[in-house]
Amino acid sequence: MANKQNNDSHKNTSKLQQWLENIWYNNGSGRFLLMPLTALYCTVNSFQRHIYRNNNTPLPCPVIVVGNITVGGTGKTPLTVHIVKLLQKAGYKPAIITRGYGGKATIWPQSVTAKSNPQLVGDEAVLMANQTQVPIYAGADRLQSIKQLTKEHDCDVIVSDDGMQHYKLPRDIQIAVIDGERQLGNGYCLPAGPLREKKERLEACDLIVVNGKNNHKDWHTMSFKGDVLVNLLTAEEKPLDRFVGQKCHALTGIGNPQRFFSSIEKHGLELITHSFPDHHDFIKSDLDFSDNVDTILMTEKDAVKCKAFATENHWYLPVSAKLDESFDNQLLILLKAHPPTFT
Repeated sequence: MANKQNNDSHKNTSKLQQWLENIWYNNGSGRFLLMPLTALYCTVNSFQRHIYRNNNTPLPCPVIVVGNITVGGTGKTPLTVHIVKLLQKAGYKPAIITRGYGGKATIWPQSVTAKSNPQLVGDEAVLMANQTQVPIYAGADRLQSIKQLTKEHDCDVIVSDDGMQHYKLPRDIQIAVIDGERQLGNGYCLPAGPLREKKERLEACDLIVVNGKNNHKDWHTMSFKGDVLVNLLTAEEKPLDRFVGQKCHALTGIGNPQRFFSSIEKHGLELITHSFPDHHDFIKSDLDFSDNVDTILMTEKDAVKCKAFATENHWYLPVSAKLDESFDNQLLILLKAHPPTFT
């Protein structure tokens, strides 16, 4: 079912972003104008990697970095949650470090719990706290986060949500996540393409996960499970199928909103969609619509920022990552080769 998008659906998405994404993913015009900037970007990136390539900062326990080499959402956070739960089941005591992107705290790193303010520590950090209940620290300096975390908590493995390009951070295992639909775009680095690093960077990764369609036999496939809506105000749960035939507003501020919209539409719901920039700071008026459509749907990541002004017609869709069994087995085997310095 095709999306029914109202006139303000992309009012908060910059024209610059739309222009760039058209170049990156649709071979739109303008790429060659950006190539000199791409050359400069690659030079700076190479220099940064060279500075830290021999960084042997001792760490108290193994570090698993979950990241990507493209801009935009690929599913790193759900994969991080999956890995943490896998480690817990295997008997480890994992913890999480994250950037806290969008957080407005003045002091970092910040300890994050399910009750933390997402405006201070970032929406993804609070989301992971809700789903894992493990120690989480947010901050731009990942080494400082690790220092503070291990000082205050007992953990034997740390999972870094994002951070592949944070070269200052030593890592034992690197996992790259790729969008199965967008792949690597036109294959160019920023700004002429969506790559944060050249595609050869994937050769240094221990595991590669594709979110969606996977045409590589050596890469692992990830999909999302989620067919129950949760009410922001009451925590009531209802199957998505209960909303079949209804017209609903669906809004989100994530890197790839179409994936969210499609996951709902396949259940037979009719949507009026609203795309906001990734990590958008929602305010009450963002959820006020002038028509007679009452039901408003959103992602769990957006819900953590909308809960303060939620009403009974606001629902979010929790999802969990599903991976092939070989990914779990290979990750645990890799981790056994990197025992902690202390536990």
